[in-house]
Amino acid sequence: MKRNLAAGIIGVLLAAVLILCGGYDSRQAAEKTEDEPMQTAQTEHYTKETSITTVTHDPVFGSYGRLIFPVEDWYHSGETLGNLRLTWYSHIDPDKTVEIVNYMRNHAEAGDTIFFDIYTEEEKAADPEKADTGLFFFRGEPGGKFAACNAGGAFAYVGAMHDSFPHALELSKMGYNAFALIYRPDAQSACEDLARAISFIFAHAKELEIDTDCYSLWGGSAGARMAAWLGTYGPAAFGGDDLPQPGAVIMQYTGHVQYSRNDPPTYACIGDSDGIAGWRTMESRLKRLQAFGIDTEFHKYPGLGHGFGLGTGTVAEGWIDDAVAFWERQTPPEFCANRFA
Repeated sequence: MKRNLAAGIIGVLLAAVLILCGGYDSRQAAEKTEDEPMQTAQTEHYTKETSITTVTHDPVFGSYGRLIFPVEDWYHSGETLGNLRLTWYSHIDPDKTVEIVNYMRNHAEAGDTIFFDIYTEEEKAADPEKADTGLFFFRGEPGGKFAACNAGGAFAYVGAMHDSFPHALELSKMGYNAFALIYRPDAQSACEDLARAISFIFAHAKELEIDTDCYSLWGGSAGARMAAWLGTYGPAAFGGDDLPQPGAVIMQYTGHVQYSRNDPPTYACIGDSDGIAGWRTMESRLKRLQAFGIDTEFHKYPGLGHGFGLGTGTVAEGWIDDAVAFWERQTPPEFCANRFA
């Protein structure tokens, strides 16, 4: 009892000394708490030596942990985060892989919702393939615009860990609210899933604290085709709600050739050594859009092959900043208000 009382007195005296010496300012602390958003502590639970199954089976992720890496596991190889390989992709960055899964775990552990089902339990029971879909959420600033990112994988699998998660994470660091879609890997179903995802985001915009004006659709390879199709025809054409077109479509390394007078402004980038999607095809399509008066931007990177993702450590590194600047050019409200599907 006496020791507890003495400890209490000492604690009070120490606090008083700190205040008098300027070591602690309660007003500054209150202002800092009020003015600065709460940041989730970034603890490194996983390293490059962590096995992929350790991540997918981590209880913190619940039932969606299995969707972090391709469900169609024959399209990826390597047992650890550091030696992950994905079919048709190049320049996979192990440090980014580790950063992404740690970001996910830290936020999930903090109680943040990082994954949303886009279909009801009844819909998934009626069509079991819909159980392998959903939206991973990388939160930006409250009230910020949103982007929906779509990985490629030749409509055989979803290469999100290299082709949409990194993009979404970087966009969230810039203040944008970014979603990465896990979809059913065939062209029609994938577009239906993207239409459903966009409809979900619009329907829940208030609780998600996002701005839906002039949203953007991002995609690489097959994911770029999805972004382009939804950009051209709108979500309603694929079973979604009657919603505005995106303010911009951001495409990487795809042979998509369809276009229309109603296409959104489009940014595209590709390597000139891509053996799957030809750069001339991408450039030709954008020239046709330009002829309609649609804003476009095209980048070709020397010596770069297919599926470079963010392009870290390559001549394409930093392309995402160019793409964001392009998107921002399309965001005046009077422009976006007139772009409907």
